[in-house]
Amino acid sequence: MKKSFLAFAVVLEASSTFAQDLTSKKGENFLPEAGDWAISINANPLLNYVGNFFGGNGLNVAPTFDFTASNNAIMGKYFVEDGMAYRVGLNIGFGTQTERANTADLSVGAVAGSVVEDTKKTSSSGIFLTGGLEWRKGTTRLQGFYGAEVGFGFGGGSKEVYTYGNTFEFVTLPSLTNAVDGAVDVRENQTKGGISFGIRGFIGAEYFIIPKLSLGGEFGWGLGLATTGESTTLENRINLTGTALEDNTTVTSSKGSSFILGTDNRSTIFSPSAQMKISFHF
Repeated sequence: MKKSFLAFAVVLEASSTFAQDLTSKKGENFLPEAGDWAISINANPLLNYVGNFFGGNGLNVAPTFDFTASNNAIMGKYFVEDGMAYRVGLNIGFGTQTERANTADLSVGAVAGSVVEDTKKTSSSGIFLTGGLEWRKGTTRLQGFYGAEVGFGFGGGSKEVYTYGNTFEFVTLPSLTNAVDGAVDVRENQTKGGISFGIRGFIGAEYFIIPKLSLGGEFGWGLGLATTGESTTLENRINLTGTALEDNTTVTSSKGSSFILGTDNRSTIFSPSAQMKISFHF
């Protein structure tokens, strides 16, 4: 964190050599104008790189960038007036992962040393959307801003599906263990998604280092509501008479809800509070 602030000071010191003119020598406006678009990225990788450079860290590496929001949303703005902008954040995410592991072939008559494959497939999905209004203050390259946003989230559930290379044999194999993670007789773990809602006010500041490129951050405070679905486990097992398989579904976690009132750091919808970011306007 100290290195980040050091880097921030270095950047501001370098930029102070420029006059507080709001246009460059080429006639470019430093500040955003009506009709401009903007996108923001996390500034910490760059600030850490600059701080390590001036701190003489021999292990310093070139920065990589990530999203500004804790939920990895793409954040953007559209300026409807010179001092007013619409803000939007969007994340639509779907993911799957399949893990495989070999295990001994336990079937009757199997060749010694032969193996079969167990698998575990994990899938998840979620949609997050934020929108709001931003107003700006200031007549120099140091600009303050404030506004309000609302956010919605849907999904966030996940499912794990297990398959087994061996099959149940009532006498010799009354139970099966998956070689991927040791799950016993489990066919499916599922967590149902929920709904999230948040509303907040925010205030921040940014400094335009060069035309249409700024470094800044913001604080937010508001409330959030969220629901979570129940989690279940589906197992195959031998029935009490030992003659057939039966399904058994167990609720491992019940439905829930939460209410949050505080800074952005306590919410999964909006960006972390006071995060430094670089914004590009075009």
